[in-house]
Amino acid sequence: MTVSNANQDTEDIVLNKSRIRLAVAAFYFCQGLAFASWASRIPTIKQHLGLSEAQLGTVLLMLPIGQLLTMPLSGRLVSKYGSHRVLPIVGFLYVANLFTIALAPNMWALGAALLFFGIIGNMCNISVNTQGVLAEGIYERSIMSSFHGTWSIAGFTGALIGLICMTLKLSIETHFLIITGIVWTLNLLNRKYLALPSGIQTKKGGFAFKPDKLLISLGVVGFCSMATEGAMFDWSGVYFDEVVHAPKSLIVLGYAAFMVMMALARFIGDKALSRFGRQRMLQGSGILMFVGMAIAVSYPSLIASTLGFMLVGLGVACNVPVVYSVAGKHPTISSGMALAMVSSLSYLGFLIGPPLIGYIAELSSLRFSYGVFSLFGIVLCTMCTILPVFKNS
Repeated sequence: MTVSNANQDTEDIVLNKSRIRLAVAAFYFCQGLAFASWASRIPTIKQHLGLSEAQLGTVLLMLPIGQLLTMPLSGRLVSKYGSHRVLPIVGFLYVANLFTIALAPNMWALGAALLFFGIIGNMCNISVNTQGVLAEGIYERSIMSSFHGTWSIAGFTGALIGLICMTLKLSIETHFLIITGIVWTLNLLNRKYLALPSGIQTKKGGFAFKPDKLLISLGVVGFCSMATEGAMFDWSGVYFDEVVHAPKSLIVLGYAAFMVMMALARFIGDKALSRFGRQRMLQGSGILMFVGMAIAVSYPSLIASTLGFMLVGLGVACNVPVVYSVAGKHPTISSGMALAMVSSLSYLGFLIGPPLIGYIAELSSLRFSYGVFSLFGIVLCTMCTILPVFKNS
């Protein structure tokens, strides 16, 4: 082989790796954009259907129920058929389900739509994070945080598009039609470039959904982080409207500030992880979560709450990428099943958190419920200090 041929082969490998990474990132973006589009319209849907905080909390509970119904199934589907086959299909269905949400005429229909949204969303979640683990294997270094950063950028983009649509007084149906067009186009352009499962991954484990101490510990850490994340996604607009009393045009400010900081932190998270290690990074994250929520609760003004939400965004940014990356490299369990186990607990926090906020707010106040959720940062920091998996790493 000549030097020129060797150089060409190296360039082809680099280009192929880059194209796989771009394709995986595109699917993270699609999933984040679809979810953020729904989240940005929660205050509108709440007002349109005349839902109280408790009623909205009950409806939001349909999402975790949908997730729990399919958690073991999602892991088995990905392990058996491969995330590269499952992800494009469920990606199409996930964004299409936005129309059933937009057209829901009452609380019960909305609950049914969100149940299915949770089912398909769980399948997307397991599939896309399995792709993230496979891409990390190809690069042989940590790149998971950057993928989740792309998801966060999609969240900010979704919030911005939602704000524009509300400013232009476009209907929710028109808004979601625009999002569907974007997601379906990206899906078609990138589906054939997704990462294929490695020989090691196809041989590891089976399809058994058995408890594992390491994965349960990772899941609890993920739960604390994602419960806080869920509170920010689903209730930040309502918090800025009812507690901060922000102008109508600025009620999305807290959500946008949270998303921007979370995205920025995720794009530098892989370098920070290699420098500080898992334990110190996650301990700092827990402290930022607590301090940020405490500021927003103690000083519910526009500037202070925006600053607090920015700190929370920094705090939750890299927790889930870290625990998913560790879980996906489990020595005896396939990535699909390992991620399903960790996601069972982690994503449960993301989906149960918002309904819990609603119930606490109904009993006391929305401000008090955010104060309760600030404690998740302390729990996360404590667990990362005592868990063996994070020590000396």
